[in-house]
Amino acid sequence: MRRPLVAGNWKMNGSCEQNAALVDGLTSGDRGQQAEMAVFPPSVYVANVAEMLADSGIAWGLQNCAEQEKGAFTGEASAVMAKDLGCKYVLVGHSERRTLFGETDEVVATKVQRLVEQGIVPVLCVGETLEEREAGTTIERVGAQVKAVLDQFDSAGEIVIAYEPVWAIGTGLTATPEQAQEVHAAIRDMLVGYSADLAAKTRILYGGSVNAGTAAELFAKEDIDGGLVGGASLKAEEFLKISRAAG
Repeated sequence: MRRPLVAGNWKMNGSCEQNAALVDGLTSGDRGQQAEMAVFPPSVYVANVAEMLADSGIAWGLQNCAEQEKGAFTGEASAVMAKDLGCKYVLVGHSERRTLFGETDEVVATKVQRLVEQGIVPVLCVGETLEEREAGTTIERVGAQVKAVLDQFDSAGEIVIAYEPVWAIGTGLTATPEQAQEVHAAIRDMLVGYSADLAAKTRILYGGSVNAGTAAELFAKEDIDGGLVGGASLKAEEFLKISRAAG
């Protein structure tokens, strides 16, 4: 049975004071019995957040990593560094990285490889634009993003996939549970083509304006194994409600 994962992407938000208050709320609150929780602070705060989360059972990770292991790449952080910080997970391929920073499927696949080499679980973000959904190419586009990674991925490793329709990120719009399940099921079917074991164990999260009001119905679907949460993860009680909705 796949354990639900509820992951909070803080994006470029927070301060030392705000982070401490948020972590205190998460560690002292009721997270529910089933779901695993993880948070992704801005990289400058990861070491501090990691210290506060020690022995809490809440995992942490970077929002991105470099393709390279080390070198003259100002502003970048590597998978090796993520491991040094105790990161269990790292986000890769978020739509904001793809659209704002021009990351291609090939770049994302390389980042996944670097993380797997370090024993870190990549959280691969995939999703379609509104234009692609309206054109009926959602499965094709998401499939291409997943395939670019799986063609180079060792199925003995662990990966988390987060389906985030680009049109639902930060807009207040949310795919219906049926729309989300359709894409999650298609991803699961694709995983079967690589390895039945990989398909059975891989958690597929839904992201895109997930909140306490939408979480329970989304998480009830067969192939939705939790959520990648943006704005709602910055409010401790809201994020805790989402975690409890996962079990």
